[in-house]
Amino acid sequence: MEPITNSDELKKAIQILEFEQQMREQQLREQVYLTVESLKPVNLIKSTLHEVATSPYFVDNILGGSVGLASGYLSRKLVIGGSHNIIRKLIGTILQFGVTNVVAQHSDTIKSIGGFIYRRFLRKKEVNSENL
Repeated sequence: MEPITNSDELKKAIQILEFEQQMREQQLREQVYLTVESLKPVNLIKSTLHEVATSPYFVDNILGGSVGLASGYLSRKLVIGGSHNIIRKLIGTILQFGVTNVVAQHSDTIKSIGGFIYRRFLRKKEVNSENL
């Protein structure tokens, strides 16, 4: 900035600085308003739910957990069947927890193996049936 040599330049510099101050003050007010709005409990809940719903990891975790629970339940039902034997029920419950944990922790691996099996065996049958 050049040195001010007369009163007209001083008045002009003051006006410019006052205008800049007004702009910064307006920006600060807007930012305070946005901050207050974002900290309201309703808006916090909305933003958190939106982040969770749009997160690809969350969807994968829910899917993996659901498949794990379903496979654990099915494995328990296969072991127990209609039996009322307490030992069989205990083994079925332990198996259910084990299968649920393994499937939930390794859902990506299980998906890739399932995709490989599908591509390798089931698609060949579809291609063969189309050629007939």
